[in-house]
Amino acid sequence: MNYYNYILGLSIVATSLFSCSNSNGKADGYGNFEATEITVSAENTGKLMQFEVSEGDQLLKDKFIGYIDTIPLALKREQLEVSKAVISSKSKGVLSQINVLNAQLKTANTNKARTENLIKDNAGTQKQLDDVHGQIEVIKNQIRSVEIQNAPVVNELKSIDVQLKQIDDQIEKSKIINPINGTVLTKYAEPNEITAFGKPLYKIADLGTMQLRVYISETQLANIKIGQDVTVKIDDADTMKSYEGKISWIASEAEFTPKIIQTKEERVALVYAVKVDVVNDGSLKIGMPAELWIQSPTL
Repeated sequence: MNYYNYILGLSIVATSLFSCSNSNGKADGYGNFEATEITVSAENTGKLMQFEVSEGDQLLKDKFIGYIDTIPLALKREQLEVSKAVISSKSKGVLSQINVLNAQLKTANTNKARTENLIKDNAGTQKQLDDVHGQIEVIKNQIRSVEIQNAPVVNELKSIDVQLKQIDDQIEKSKIINPINGTVLTKYAEPNEITAFGKPLYKIADLGTMQLRVYISETQLANIKIGQDVTVKIDDADTMKSYEGKISWIASEAEFTPKIIQTKEERVALVYAVKVDVVNDGSLKIGMPAELWIQSPTL
């Protein structure tokens, strides 16, 4: 009986050790590192007057990188300002006339209120109130008539104001502002080149935290969840270098294993994509292969 208990105990210990490590000594998933890459493009057309970017540069968010020539826009804006001044001078007479009529309307409304109070005190007549009402209507009609005559000028001024806002927006977009903290991966343009709207200028990515995209089988899904800590390993000379990782995303639908997987048999299997965030110490690069260990093997 004691011998039986001894054998059973050894079996339990062996089973426990076995369960704490991968059953076949292999990683739970394989994949490559990636990062969110942003291509910064020109938002205007013209000559690159200043463009201070080099591949490998570490750039801060909202840093001024350079600008596209704004002289044509500035000249056009100046021309619109002159046109606006000319049109405004033509409409000053009409606008002053409207101001006079508005003053008369204000006086008429005061007389109306005074007459209504007199009627309440039996010191005024209905005819007096009717006369004031008639005067108010005449003044309102005169204001409407003047506004109709002035409508084309007012509309033209509004149109110029809209054009000025558009030019101001284009001038602002001629500035090249870096959108995120990150490292410049690729440079597509040089100073003094002519660029166009939508033309790529440089590509940048935040390499501070890399994402390892791996693929796991359906049977492994029960062992992982978003926010779970895992181990990520990369080749390091003759050994493996380990990093702490955290699962940030799990695909909701299965897909066929990507073609980067070597064997045809594995490529036809359905798998789930998983992303693991790993803090980069400078050794991790985009495209670098790595292993995912859901549970570190016991050494």
